[in-house]
Amino acid sequence: MSFPDMSQPPSSLPAPQAEARPVDASERLALLDVLRGFALCGVFVSNVHMWFSGRAYMTRAQMEAAMASATWVDHTLMYTLGLLVNGKFITIFSFLFGLGFSVQMMRAEARGAAIAPLYRRRLVMMFLIGCVHLFGLWLGDILTTYATIGFALLLFRERQDKTLLIWAALLIFICMPVVSAAMKYVPMLLSGGAEAGPEAAKAAMERGNQLRAETMQAFSSGTYVEMVRANARHFFGQFLPGLAGFLLPILGRFLLGLIAGRRRLFHDAPQHLAFFRKLLRWSLGMAGIGSIFGMGVQYMMRQKMLEPQSPWMMFLSPVRQLNEMGLAAVYVAGLVLLFQREAWQRRLMVLAPVGRMALTNYLSQTVISLFIYYGFGLGLMGKISPGASIALTLVIFAVQVVLSHWWLGRFRFGPAEWVWRSLTYGKAQPMRQPVAPTSAAVTAV
Repeated sequence: MSFPDMSQPPSSLPAPQAEARPVDASERLALLDVLRGFALCGVFVSNVHMWFSGRAYMTRAQMEAAMASATWVDHTLMYTLGLLVNGKFITIFSFLFGLGFSVQMMRAEARGAAIAPLYRRRLVMMFLIGCVHLFGLWLGDILTTYATIGFALLLFRERQDKTLLIWAALLIFICMPVVSAAMKYVPMLLSGGAEAGPEAAKAAMERGNQLRAETMQAFSSGTYVEMVRANARHFFGQFLPGLAGFLLPILGRFLLGLIAGRRRLFHDAPQHLAFFRKLLRWSLGMAGIGSIFGMGVQYMMRQKMLEPQSPWMMFLSPVRQLNEMGLAAVYVAGLVLLFQREAWQRRLMVLAPVGRMALTNYLSQTVISLFIYYGFGLGLMGKISPGASIALTLVIFAVQVVLSHWWLGRFRFGPAEWVWRSLTYGKAQPMRQPVAPTSAAVTAV
């Protein structure tokens, strides 16, 4: 997830100084906070639908049984989520992370300071917070992933935009199927050639099903300690082996954000409206092509015309990336264009505080979801319909929006953001909002 500070252009920053410091509220770019808050809502819905509800741990037979008993409303909602939500909002967060790195570079250059030392400290602290989240709360943590890949951005910071664009295209559309093919077929060749392939694939599927069943049992009815153990088993047994292919597209999205930051597309959005209109049109086409192919594949899988383990399924990754990138770009471009209209800007600014407290809200979403769905809480995993689950998720997010407004009216940072900044800078950061001079004068009188 993307949490680096977003600031105003260097021209609006204070006089250059070598000392590193956190971003002040007056330096933030409201449009990016709105985008982050919007993305956080979509990520929350996606995480609850796939992970906290238990669907990610179901075998194919269990999923088919659940679909057979679902109502037409649930079928429609699940189809809509797959088409419009899953993968799209985490794409926006990845993009914003790279853009945040670009903004930090501009701020460092304006101060005449080196970005690398501070940036590394930020990533190390982010990684440590993510480890606590990953092993102590939820195995779907994204903080450790972003912190790990974030170090690679330092290798690209002096590259030309054209080079970054080429690398982004390779990482997003080409590298993932190549890595997936290598991970599938190299062990097969080493273990005895093509004859051993079907048996190895069948054994791997059986191990995966067994692990998912054990994880589902621990999460839905186990204690907190059993959940922690299941987190670790599932992470090292399922996530880690396939992590390389998952990391590469994220780095590609980071690079696109880095380019956008350099071009100041969001800092000077009114001067780039023609670009965003063109992006909206082209990305609608990308998303449409990807969606048509995706619907065709889903239909063939439902009709048993295509098996999930088919060798060529891994090469559908570029099509999925086309759909995710295209629709994410539609959302971003659409919000940027709406933000230029005064009436819409007032409405969208409701999301800015929740975006400023993205780390706090992300972590609190995990805690709330564990209490609702896991066995040591209310135990609703597998017992609540998709429609009810989505409605509950949106209500919780609405409460987070209200609480974020209330909190930032009194404090400079969210609680988790304050911990992160304090650890990064090696000292406690001022937390309370400064008292306005007019208020102080009235008090003195």
